[in-house]
Amino acid sequence: MTKIIRQKVTFTNSENLRLDGMLESPEQPKAYALFAHCFTCSKTSVAASRIGRELAQRGVAVLRFDFTGLGSSEGDFANTNFSSNIEDLVAAARFLEEEYEAPTLLIGHSLGGAAVLACADQVPSAKAVVTIGAPSDPAHVAHLFDAHKDEIEDCGCALVKLSGREFTIKQHFLQDIEEQKLDDKIRKLKKALLIMHSPIDDTVEIEEAAHIYQAAMHPKSFVSLDQTDHLVTRKEDAEYVAETIGAWVSRYIKTPVAA
Repeated sequence: MTKIIRQKVTFTNSENLRLDGMLESPEQPKAYALFAHCFTCSKTSVAASRIGRELAQRGVAVLRFDFTGLGSSEGDFANTNFSSNIEDLVAAARFLEEEYEAPTLLIGHSLGGAAVLACADQVPSAKAVVTIGAPSDPAHVAHLFDAHKDEIEDCGCALVKLSGREFTIKQHFLQDIEEQKLDDKIRKLKKALLIMHSPIDDTVEIEEAAHIYQAAMHPKSFVSLDQTDHLVTRKEDAEYVAETIGAWVSRYIKTPVAA
């Protein structure tokens, strides 16, 4: 088994707030990847941690980090939005480039998948992008706030329970996701794209994956995650996702030529 080096890392975003991350790497990584976690999740989510660990075993160093206001990163989640997530990802890519090596691969789970599609044009080193259970449009998450929409519009914010935890959602968040349209970004991606989605995903319908695929130009690939839940909670599913990504991205990783 490959020896994995695990490092806690910190860097700052555009607002000079500290973001906390975990870098898992083999001793001699073939490439570096940046992982964007799902909405209201953290770097310790099952999908982020297991997929990151499995990819490291396959030679790819992976940085996963907490977006502003989540996990152990600084900031107030109520003051964040999809645009700030994009800024955090760009800051993370810059950190990798300055301290280790610029990322070749961008991976995003759920809303994090939409975020890597949105920020890919700002990470020129990235040759490939992977989405896992991602919506084609960040406004897809708006339905989570349907019961509080009137309160948000009238009062400017509302306390919303998501995955058993309470979050303050402000009007600017809803406005921001409504303004974000990704079709043009996807069409002009100019990077290899792997779309992974489960046909039984009851959080983000598989039609979202179809939309992304249709909007994208080649090279593009689709992998069905049969019997996998949205959060990729089963270890064997995370291993399959990582194994598939590792094999697929090998085409876009430059490896040293033996003398």
